[in-house]
Amino acid sequence: MDIVKVRVGDCVFETNKSLLLRECEYFRALYRSGMVECHQEEIHVRNLKAQGFVIMLAVASGDRPILNGDEILEAIECAAFFQAEPLSRHLQDLLNSDNCLLMYQASATYGLWGLHEMSAQFIRNMYRDLQENLKYLPQELTEYVESLVPSVFVAVGSHSTCTADELPLAATRTVCYLNEDDKDWKVLTALPMEASTSLAGLTVLDNRLYIVGGVHGVDKRAVDASFCYDVVTNTWSLLPGPRQPRYNFTLIGLEGCLYAIGGESQRTIMSSVEIYNVTTKDWTFAASLPRPVAGVACTKAMSRIFVCLWKPMETSEIFEYIPNQDVWVLVSTLLKHQSYGHCMVAHRDNLYVIRNGPQDDFLRCLIDCYNITTGQWTSMPGHYGNSKGSLFTAVVRGDSVFTLNRTMTLEYTVAGNKWKPCKEMKGFPRNGSVWTFLLRIPKERKELTVFQMN
Repeated sequence: MDIVKVRVGDCVFETNKSLLLRECEYFRALYRSGMVECHQEEIHVRNLKAQGFVIMLAVASGDRPILNGDEILEAIECAAFFQAEPLSRHLQDLLNSDNCLLMYQASATYGLWGLHEMSAQFIRNMYRDLQENLKYLPQELTEYVESLVPSVFVAVGSHSTCTADELPLAATRTVCYLNEDDKDWKVLTALPMEASTSLAGLTVLDNRLYIVGGVHGVDKRAVDASFCYDVVTNTWSLLPGPRQPRYNFTLIGLEGCLYAIGGESQRTIMSSVEIYNVTTKDWTFAASLPRPVAGVACTKAMSRIFVCLWKPMETSEIFEYIPNQDVWVLVSTLLKHQSYGHCMVAHRDNLYVIRNGPQDDFLRCLIDCYNITTGQWTSMPGHYGNSKGSLFTAVVRGDSVFTLNRTMTLEYTVAGNKWKPCKEMKGFPRNGSVWTFLLRIPKERKELTVFQMN
């Protein structure tokens, strides 16, 4: 192992040279240049504090530390100086309502532009709650936040494919978004005729909506094609379907890839997982789930993928997918009498597992919280109304959780160990399953006609 010494401030660190070369553009450039410093016994870095370097090494080694304000400042300075992309991504994962203003201003000061963009968008999404604090920022930073568009709550019903003759009868085959000022739903786009959202996989990645698989016909024939909607250009494009045609599976996007997890094929439940690389446009098989599953509860937290599997009797298991090892790892187990996790959403480093109430009661759900940093479970007090499956459509934006059914959109505020209802808006009257997600709609896009739903 090639060990190098790096002096930062008054501290000397002995670390792996290959680690520094892999994680930091600064060291890659230094060793490529052949400068005299890279041949010295000790590399001396001036005008940085040691704590930032400690954090950078920890993240480079696979740790995911939660940082306080002072540590965040030193980590941002260190990430900018060393051009350490993994540390920058970790800081993005730590963004929350407590530190977003600090990260936004510090990343602008040090030129850490990826974090700058992410924190600005986070603040814009929570503008209503953070508006009073924005006045303490420099004017140009406030103006930049206000120039952005917030993420909006979007929904689409469950629709099979249709023909040109059926199209006039398929007026509800539309993707709609909630205008929170008007408290009403408006049309975003119509689904392509060949696209099915019935038992399909839907997710958003990099502000694009992906629809993969699904079924058409009463005999549940799998749809081979996939579709991508670009909200900026207001256009749909056709993508290849998974190698294994599937339906009733879970689709989730992370770091330029789509993950198609489990599902059914020819009425057989599968454990297989496929990954679609958006850049190469190729599907490849990944490590299979520990057991076959359809419609598995899944979420992302801190740029990590988690699924909730059932294991009779009365056991819900949380597994994490580790991309660089291509393995599923058991994270934790939840044992509850006559109850299983049916939906899972993430806020900060918490996974919220929504499960049926006593005696298979789905109208009064219970929620348990698993913290992926501490490894601790907590039970949220009380029951949560789940009329017409509203909780199973939960989407998190900032410190809010949006839920939806045919009669009401209910926004909760995540506060302490509970969700507090804070605002009611119009529901989305569609029969069957409803898919919900967030998108940023450009300002220059023409405002569409209000969608009249009976």
